Amino acid sequence: MSETMWAARLQQTGQPLVIEKIPVPKPGPGELLVRLEASGICHTDLHVAHGANFPKGAPQPLTLGHEGIGKVVDKGPGTTTAIGTRIGAPWLHDTCGHCRSCLTGRESYCPSQLAHGYTAHGTYAEYVIVKESFAAPIPGRFVAQRAAPLLCAGITAFGGVEKADLSPGKVVVILGCGGLGQYGLQLARLAGARVIAIDVNADKLDQARLMGAEACIPADDQAADKVRALGGADAVLNFAPTARIWPLVTDMVNNFATIVSVAMVEEPVPLVLEWLTYNGVNITGTSVGTRQQMLDFLELADRHDLGIDIETVRLADINHALARLSRGEVRGRLVIDFAAA
Repeated sequence: MSETMWAARLQQTGQPLVIEKIPVPKPGPGELLVRLEASGICHTDLHVAHGANFPKGAPQPLTLGHEGIGKVVDKGPGTTTAIGTRIGAPWLHDTCGHCRSCLTGRESYCPSQLAHGYTAHGTYAEYVIVKESFAAPIPGRFVAQRAAPLLCAGITAFGGVEKADLSPGKVVVILGCGGLGQYGLQLARLAGARVIAIDVNADKLDQARLMGAEACIPADDQAADKVRALGGADAVLNFAPTARIWPLVTDMVNNFATIVSVAMVEEPVPLVLEWLTYNGVNITGTSVGTRQQMLDFLELADRHDLGIDIETVRLADINHALARLSRGEVRGRLVIDFAAA
């Protein structure tokens, strides 16, 4: 095994990542060293890279990325995973294990959590350290490049669909039909819901139609009326990273609807409390998923062959890939293929 590795690191927020050779990390107690086959590229990476400051407690420089799949090549004391085992490096690197969030099955909200590519080094590198207790088991039949986005985009959509309380016959609007939304669409259909897809991009609406959306509606001034004509929304899953969707959401929901914020939207939205009192709408958010949700979701993804369009890129092209993602030019999901020259 080489003593050095290539990594794409954030040296300064607001600046391009720097691709450089650094030492391969050594696993400590309870840790595994994983040689990566693939790493998904996520919108959250853009938020970190474009932020005003590094996340509190993050190493500086910071290796981004949190959708990694690879094989264990070394392990620290106290671990039992066999060398060669295929595992995933998801968002959660570690949690405290004793706070109210952790003890009530909500560990993805642990205020002391460490996250790959955020407060711990991530998967934009040839190797990554993973806590054994948080390693995601990857079925051998999964193709790494196709499956890598399941570790964040997929599990996040899964958590959102669970919170949307879907059931056969309910109408759910998938707002934003990029990679994350496409996972949400497939999962909503598995729940038996009637799916309406909304996006500004005609190509993404075409993709949603191919995936089984009952109706595909452009995100314009008439979108809410069109949803109303189809029965109104019993649930809305927002995968669009913009506050501009809020008036559309409030105009199309039925009484007692559930609105789930999945995309990270930093800008405030106008909320009239009186509106809540007379329609009983439930507004909530979702944050990746717990280890148990990951196990459940990966089994489901394997059984139903969940997937979206994947475009592979080289680690050397990471800044170009992030720029395309920022401009909304990605149909499905971008994935770093570490086997690429």
